[in-house]
Amino acid sequence: MALTESVKEELSRHQVKTTSERKAEVSAMLRFAGGLHIISGRIVIEAELDHAATARRLKTTVTEVYGQNPEVIVVSGNGLKRGSRYVVRVVRDGEALARQTGLLDARGRPVRGLPSVVVNGSMADAVSAWRGAFLAHGSLTEPGRSSALEVTCPGPEAALALVGSARRLGIPAKAREVRSVDRVVIRDGDSIAKLLTLMGAHQTLLVWEERRMRKEVRATANRLANFDDANLRRSAQAAVAAGARVHRALEILAEDAPEHLKYAGELRLAHKQASLDELGRLADPPMTKDAIAGRIRRLLAMADKKASELKIPGTESSVTPDMLEG
Repeated sequence: MALTESVKEELSRHQVKTTSERKAEVSAMLRFAGGLHIISGRIVIEAELDHAATARRLKTTVTEVYGQNPEVIVVSGNGLKRGSRYVVRVVRDGEALARQTGLLDARGRPVRGLPSVVVNGSMADAVSAWRGAFLAHGSLTEPGRSSALEVTCPGPEAALALVGSARRLGIPAKAREVRSVDRVVIRDGDSIAKLLTLMGAHQTLLVWEERRMRKEVRATANRLANFDDANLRRSAQAAVAAGARVHRALEILAEDAPEHLKYAGELRLAHKQASLDELGRLADPPMTKDAIAGRIRRLLAMADKKASELKIPGTESSVTPDMLEG
């Protein structure tokens, strides 16, 4: 089951304690999923939802809290909208319900944000408003770099009201407009987890956290692997460049190269991509990493000194740009 559907399935079964919270949830659901329509001179309320259990929850709450009896219409999916849609419609006394839920103000004008009773309500009301907004038009993506909890809003005023409710809960949310559609987005993983907990999606949170942890472990492993690969690549490049310098050093010194330094140089030429530690183990008798490095360093220094005296190219002249490329 996709995370979004899982959250909505769980939230649609969540038990709300007070009438105030139920009203805040219904107000948000109707505001974010629905709209007001005038049919034959009467105000009709419609809320289009993508989840059957959410539609049943809205119908039940409107019936129990406001005494209305909404009808639920199932709309089959088409090319633009896959899956069935569920329209909860209130025709009779639609204007009265619109006033009670805050879709209309005292003067009968449409409210563009959330009702003031919800905006100024308790912390529990703010949580219920978020629950209703998510059930209406929310989504939760997989944890990772692009992880987000997002709610599509009917307008900028509703988006700002939802951001304000999140701020009251101590959750940073941002309102933004994407392709002329207003959205409220939460990207911080800890904030997403906190909001899921407050709304009541505890089981989905466990699944989300498990996937989040798995992604973080995998990302850490990949970073370490890339780091190791980079180190190995740099070590190999340094070894090849050192081999070229050693070859030039032996050419410059010829018979003047001390035997023990010449042996270290020849060992480097025979194993061009080996590390200094590996060269030390290959030596007979074995030497430490520092000992083999010291001998090669002295060989190069002696060759560069002689090249300077003879005014000929030194050991660095043998290192080409190709040797230093990844």
